[in-house]
Amino acid sequence: MTEFIPPGTRYVDLPSPFPMKRGGQLLHARVAYETWGTLDAARGNAILIVTGLSPDAHAAANEADATPGWWEAMLGPGKPIDTRRWFVVCVNSLGSCKGSTGPASIDPATGTPYRLRFPDVSIEDVADGAAHVVRALGIERLACVIGNSMGGMTALALLARHPGIARSHINISGSARALPFSIAVRSLQREAIRLDPNWNGGEYDESTYPESGMRIARKLGVITYRSALEWDGRFGRVRLDSDRPDEEPFGLEFEVESYLEGHARRFVRRYDPNCYLYLSRSMDWFDLAEYGGGDVLAGLATIRVERALAVGARTDILFPVEQQEEVAEGLALGGAEVRFMGLESPQGHDAFLVDIARFGPAVQGFLDAL
Repeated sequence: MTEFIPPGTRYVDLPSPFPMKRGGQLLHARVAYETWGTLDAARGNAILIVTGLSPDAHAAANEADATPGWWEAMLGPGKPIDTRRWFVVCVNSLGSCKGSTGPASIDPATGTPYRLRFPDVSIEDVADGAAHVVRALGIERLACVIGNSMGGMTALALLARHPGIARSHINISGSARALPFSIAVRSLQREAIRLDPNWNGGEYDESTYPESGMRIARKLGVITYRSALEWDGRFGRVRLDSDRPDEEPFGLEFEVESYLEGHARRFVRRYDPNCYLYLSRSMDWFDLAEYGGGDVLAGLATIRVERALAVGARTDILFPVEQQEEVAEGLALGGAEVRFMGLESPQGHDAFLVDIARFGPAVQGFLDAL
């Protein structure tokens, strides 16, 4: 059980006890965050970034940690999220293993990792933790909250549960609820982990680690993060140069298989399996229709922001672009000035991470107009 924390990470302690939406509470919990830029005297230039399932709070290099972050091309001086103008806060999700309290953290009641004793985590809990960071930094109202992928869900929960916390919102490849396809994929990922004998009901350690389950789960995820067009363009039907040894029948033959294997192996020891299970399930549970009497558009319409941008890739199969269009429609019903953009990126769900040529101008144009 290991936590993977970047060196520039800082922390905000949550109220103790911290109640969880689906029951239970946390004692002496914390949320990890990093910052860029300078908060102005009026404290009106703050932007909050809430992330997808696996990223930490280190979105870009900063004074505390010069290593490149997961959104390096988007955030910094002169970049689309320009830190010469904006004070940017990125939080690590409650329930993660990247600094915020989660199943891999030590339970103060026992002195051992929580593991499956950790309370059920909802997207709303992640949002409440992020809101507490904002308040602890002395920020009454954000200029904008930006959420991508799972973070798009978190941002909407934040806005719904904490009215007035932000003037505007950018929803990038996110959604107001989980759809059956994405639920099915995540269900298979969790099953792969749970069926690994080394998972052992969540009671594993570094020497008996559910590596096979995590590898398969990550491969399933990566397949859905890119589009079929992207896979074909990058790999085609190119075969590996080396012959397969006879003792490995049905082993890797194609370059795309080798890529998935390498990507998965780099990930599996960098993210705690129990944390993966908890946060994956939180996405399946999330449905903003709960805030609108069973209607998702009515739930979105309860959110009050002045302006919003909902943007996604038309090749995204995990969070289809129709979901960003739905977010735009619902926020507009709530009175926001909203723009929806479906971008012609070939790179699927991961486009917001890699296709900065398309996503960067969309984000910058919106922020420049604030």
